[in-house]
Amino acid sequence: MVRFGAMGDILHAVPAVMSLRRRWPAAEIAWVLEPRWMPLLAGTAIADHLLPLNRRSAASAWIALKWLRRWRPDVAIDFQGLLKSAATAWLSGANTRIGFAAEALREREAGVFYSAAVSPASAHVVERNLELAGGDRQGTWSGPQGFPEGSLPTGAFVLCAPFAGWKSKQWPVDRYAQIGEQLMKQYGLPLVMNVMPGAELPQSEFLWRHESGMEGLIDATRRARAIIGLDSGPMHLAAALNKPGVALFGPTDPARNGPYGGTVRVLRTAGAATNYKREDAIAVSMTRLEAGEVLSALSEILK
Repeated sequence: MVRFGAMGDILHAVPAVMSLRRRWPAAEIAWVLEPRWMPLLAGTAIADHLLPLNRRSAASAWIALKWLRRWRPDVAIDFQGLLKSAATAWLSGANTRIGFAAEALREREAGVFYSAAVSPASAHVVERNLELAGGDRQGTWSGPQGFPEGSLPTGAFVLCAPFAGWKSKQWPVDRYAQIGEQLMKQYGLPLVMNVMPGAELPQSEFLWRHESGMEGLIDATRRARAIIGLDSGPMHLAAALNKPGVALFGPTDPARNGPYGGTVRVLRTAGAATNYKREDAIAVSMTRLEAGEVLSALSEILK
């Protein structure tokens, strides 16, 4: 399996790999991914081997490819659709190399490395990956366990990760203080903001700051009563762990990238323009999502 990252994309490939495991329980599976995302899969038994490959390090790539050539897989499946991921599948030595057809690739040139190509009919990324693997979604995934990092409330709380890889997908950060105030007044629940060390948050007595890495985020997600998410990795993690919550969408299409599994409700303003450009300003469609609307949807879950 080749899916280097990012966080949400790896989680979107999990059901497809699970389907392969069910169909061929005796198969030996290796997953090539960026080192930073290994905590998402470590200890989950989804693959027999997790092979770290840092695409920015020639030494890391050499070590990973040397291991693959020695292991000599029969089949390589590229879920990423980039030149580097397709080349990794080819360099593994696998005779059968499966990837998406040209019209579904992010980099069309990647198709030259495949021996078989799949044209997906589904809209959602999870289902497209299932088509690529020739499987269907069944059963549940136990997911990673993580471990405690930073400070968390002793009782129940609502969790939010307020930042995304693209600023255009974020929600105005000051509105979380409004949500936090109402959550505390109505339900006695603190709003925990999971951030990386040094991240700037508004000063508010109603926001609980939680600094952690990947393992701490996983642990906090498991403990949370509910989540408020964006189109970002933490929200997809919550959906994969079957946590209830609300996801705020604007420039990206939830039909393609939304939370998968049915436990997270999506809010998106009517007529929001779909735009996958990595813009440096919060999208207008995100600013139109009011705090009251978010709190109302969250309240339905908490009740």
